[in-house]
Amino acid sequence: MKRIMKEFTGGSAFLSILAVIASLLVGGVLIALSNQDVQTTATYLTARPSDFFHALWNAVFGAYDAMFRGAIFNYQAQSSQEMFKPITETLAYATPITMSGLGLAVAFRSGLFNIGATGQIIFGAMFAGWVGIYVDLPWYIHFPLAVLAGIVGGGLFGALVGFLKATTGANEVIVTIMFNYIAALLLGYLLKTPLLQAPGAVNPISPPVKDSAKYVFFLGDQFRVHGGLFAMLIAVVFVWWLLNRSTLGFRFRALGHNPSAAKVAGINIGLTYILVMGISGALSGLAGTSQILGSEQVLTLGVAASYGFDAITVALLGRSNPWGVLFAGLLFGGLRAGAVTMQADQGVPVDIVLVVQSLIVLFIAAPPLVRSIFRVKVSKEAVA
Repeated sequence: MKRIMKEFTGGSAFLSILAVIASLLVGGVLIALSNQDVQTTATYLTARPSDFFHALWNAVFGAYDAMFRGAIFNYQAQSSQEMFKPITETLAYATPITMSGLGLAVAFRSGLFNIGATGQIIFGAMFAGWVGIYVDLPWYIHFPLAVLAGIVGGGLFGALVGFLKATTGANEVIVTIMFNYIAALLLGYLLKTPLLQAPGAVNPISPPVKDSAKYVFFLGDQFRVHGGLFAMLIAVVFVWWLLNRSTLGFRFRALGHNPSAAKVAGINIGLTYILVMGISGALSGLAGTSQILGSEQVLTLGVAASYGFDAITVALLGRSNPWGVLFAGLLFGGLRAGAVTMQADQGVPVDIVLVVQSLIVLFIAAPPLVRSIFRVKVSKEAVA
């Protein structure tokens, strides 16, 4: 038992948990510093310290309590529907974040740093949106075709990065960052042309997606969670199988461990680059279908939101493990959903949540810092 505990506390999953805890602790300090009551009571701290600590508790506990009520369960609500709505909001936010996070995890495990999830989400949304808006078919053909179009769109955009790396040696980090701009600007242009812009519209917005191409809102229209949630869970299982049980996944992992050794072993490095980035982009394209065929149902300039960049943190926090990415995606979905209630009820700026997310990245990137904060010793087994 002692050995198991040493391996657990020295493992990457435990460090990820500690990184989240440390981020929430620092976030609590920032919440306290920004609270007006805490600032006021601090001026007479020595005279009446109880007022200061009472205000401090109310500020920090009140903020995280509001986040809990906005992200998981609102025990103050008057109806059961309102009580359970927060968890559905968390799932709705987590769905595209997790999908694109899975795509980045595939790339990271293969030794490629894909920063282009935003552009791949946009391309997936554009392909799926065009099919969903302008193609007229029965739902049992229309919906799968629209989803497939989104997957293909994101996959082709990602595979292009792999092709450039394989043929020219282009750095995938720089290329994917530039491709994000290309995708966003292309979407902005197309939304001002008859190809995507709604007839008679002044703003850059498309017509709504046909009902036959939409994800099913299985809890009713009053909740934003939809069938994309099940697609996300299927994607988690698929990526786990791909990376851990398939021959192709073995090639991906071999490429990530040592490209030179993989080449000597007979693996086609150039083709593998293309396949890795294609699958990575396809998963982000699936996230795009979740947006256009589910949550948004119209194409706008903000269809990708910040999901592509959140996915980077999710993939890092999940240590590029599909199940870890799933839990990290749920965490970030909860942070997004809870931030709204935290600001509305307690007046805490939403930027605090962005700071917490950034701190998670910082602590993940600096494991020795996390170990030193929590006095965690590195076991010999964990190092081995």
